Amino acid sequence: MTLSCFIIDDEPLALGLLESYVSKTPFLKLTGKFSSAIAASSAVNQTPPDVIFLDIQMAEISGMQFARLVPEKSKVIFTTAFQQYAIEGYKVNALDYLLKPFSYADFLASANKAMQWHQLYTKSSTEIGDASKDCIFVKADYRLIQVELQKVLYIEGLKDYLKIYIEGDDKPIVSHITMRAMEEMLPSRLFMRVHRSFIVQTDKIKVVDRNRIIFGKAHVPISDSYKEAFLEFLEKRMLV
Repeated sequence: MTLSCFIIDDEPLALGLLESYVSKTPFLKLTGKFSSAIAASSAVNQTPPDVIFLDIQMAEISGMQFARLVPEKSKVIFTTAFQQYAIEGYKVNALDYLLKPFSYADFLASANKAMQWHQLYTKSSTEIGDASKDCIFVKADYRLIQVELQKVLYIEGLKDYLKIYIEGDDKPIVSHITMRAMEEMLPSRLFMRVHRSFIVQTDKIKVVDRNRIIFGKAHVPISDSYKEAFLEFLEKRMLV
């Protein structure tokens, strides 16, 4: 398996070093080399790479700003001389964080992490299409966590994050992914969107109280935009 990658850095020496590291990594294929985020902005949407090695401090558009614009499939590995950006890097779903100057060994470790992510993501996407295998992998606290779909009660969207509530667990799994991306991954035979910020597993619905679905002490609202589809779902399963 080969990963396509972009390298973006406004320092020629740093860009050259990244290119040399990529060239001697057998499973990486350089598909884009850019000296600014602006130069990479159109290419990243036309042909999204699997991984982007991205500097943070750049003119006009910083790497942090650019990371918020890249497609879901492209994972970002920051390359920077400034350690204080590590926490902010987590907020934009960075896969890893390389502090300059870094060795090839450090680079390779990050590249291997990207490969592991890609393999798990590919496996997860394949299994979602197989009715006999129902799990996905989500990133939480820099780890990949396998989630059994049959145990999911509901999913709540909060700005750039999701909370996945699992049956029997006290705390939800928090992951940086959009509601749209999550909805596309979930099988429609099990899950239904009932609100802009909520997706529920239909098999887990026990009580509906007017415009709310009750999960223990939690109440999931049903918005007007999704009410008609939800009522149709209920009618097909209602005894009158």
